[in-house]
Amino acid sequence: MTQATAPPRTAAVEMTHRQILEALSGLLLGMFVAILSSTVVSNALPRIITELKGGQSAYTWVVTSTLLATTATTPIWGKLADLTSKKILVQLALTVFVLGSVLAGLSQSTGQLIACRVLQGVGAGGLTALAQVIMATMITPRERGRYSGYLGAVMAVGTIGGPLIGGVIVDTDWLGWRWCFYVGVPFAIAALVVLQKTLHLPVVKRPAKIDWWGATLITAAVSLLLIWVTLAGDKYDWISWQTAVMVAGAVLLGVLAVRVENRAAEPMIPPRLFRNRTITLAVIASIAVGVGMFGASVFLGQYFQISRGESPTMSGLMTLPMIGGLLVASTVVGRIITNTGRWKRYLVVGSALLTVGFALMGTLRSDTPYWQMSIYMALIGTGLGMTMQNLVLAVQNTVGPHELGAASSVVAFFRTLGGAIGVSALGAILGHKVKGYIADGLAGLGIPSTGSGSGGVLPNVHTLPAPIRAVVESAYGHGAGDIFLAAAPFGLVALIAVCFIKEIPLRRHNGDPLADQVDEESGVAAGAGAAVVRTGIRD
Repeated sequence: MTQATAPPRTAAVEMTHRQILEALSGLLLGMFVAILSSTVVSNALPRIITELKGGQSAYTWVVTSTLLATTATTPIWGKLADLTSKKILVQLALTVFVLGSVLAGLSQSTGQLIACRVLQGVGAGGLTALAQVIMATMITPRERGRYSGYLGAVMAVGTIGGPLIGGVIVDTDWLGWRWCFYVGVPFAIAALVVLQKTLHLPVVKRPAKIDWWGATLITAAVSLLLIWVTLAGDKYDWISWQTAVMVAGAVLLGVLAVRVENRAAEPMIPPRLFRNRTITLAVIASIAVGVGMFGASVFLGQYFQISRGESPTMSGLMTLPMIGGLLVASTVVGRIITNTGRWKRYLVVGSALLTVGFALMGTLRSDTPYWQMSIYMALIGTGLGMTMQNLVLAVQNTVGPHELGAASSVVAFFRTLGGAIGVSALGAILGHKVKGYIADGLAGLGIPSTGSGSGGVLPNVHTLPAPIRAVVESAYGHGAGDIFLAAAPFGLVALIAVCFIKEIPLRRHNGDPLADQVDEESGVAAGAGAAVVRTGIRD
């Protein structure tokens, strides 16, 4: 009788709980820096764009440029993580991020700011991809839920602290908005030092090539699509020859990218991964979550400051219900998943809460009672806390160690891609809607419209006459409700996708995903053999 042979396992990194926490300290600090870079700017953007004399398109692209750079570079960082030292890569990502932050603080125009934000996005792409990959290298899938809760908590702290820090900086005369970009530099330097001392991982070296053609074509296709979405309805009509050229060009570039990826020896986004049902559905859900998470929530600061006339600091405080939901959900659910090994139910519930929260936020107006908004924001935060990290966890549980980098970065790639598309599309919708609402409001006052809207300079409501201020506040309030309502269907798409994901209990090791199954079968066989021996003895 032949004995079944278990598939070989890749040697896992054996670390105690204390060693893992020490190693994670620098990693989580780096993640905090990346999160802080986006959230610290959110409440400062209306002031920044106003001072640099930019409009709604510039407001959108300051956010979109970072997301686009993050999207384009995440697969590259993930692929490099499978080929070389993860420690060096994460330190390099932090260095690039610091450089981009310093240059962004020196910007003299919206164009310069957008370019520097691209550099920040390159560094953030590395931190986003590598944090998941390094955690997966050190921690088994079953235990990863617990530590993913820590990551969710850091994300929540960064999201809570960012708007508050940014608001205080902007409201402090002797600092100014430029310090929103400088404030993360000390944290990044501290993360570099801590990582050097605490992070010790085996270095994987094997001959391979980076798929630069694939990366270039993917980036070009996404960029062209985002440019079209941002400018359509403002610079040209949605149905026009410009639309036809840009959409056709984006589709052509996408087809070429798929062709190149199928033929590449080391594809940037391995097509074989999508033969895995869990990965495909998780990607669909990640795109939908990204659209909602980045696309809708990024405009909350603008809503509070323009529609409700709040200061940047108060705008940060008013988003606390959403961040509180994110903090509690990610921490508590992470521990529950570690204890039970079951994760699908939380993805389903989280996606449902996200959909309901966005739909309720679709009723938003300038005079919506804050207590109602708090409930709606808490639902959104709880939904995000239950879905974001757990989608990555579900994917990591289905691949072997040699594909952790590629698989993790694919999910992060499509989540940030969804976010970039969401910011561009919803920003364009907001600009178009606000322009129409302002025109209608001014017409009601007997004042001819001057074309204020997406292409005009963002208004400072505190300097406007009372009747016009009321029109502008109402327009931005109604427009904010419209973009949340537009985000709700994406939450529903995420819900449908996760419902069809097949739940596989989390593995207890970092080896091949089939190893647990082989172990169980071997255990059953061993038990059956022992029973036969015992029976023979009794006989």
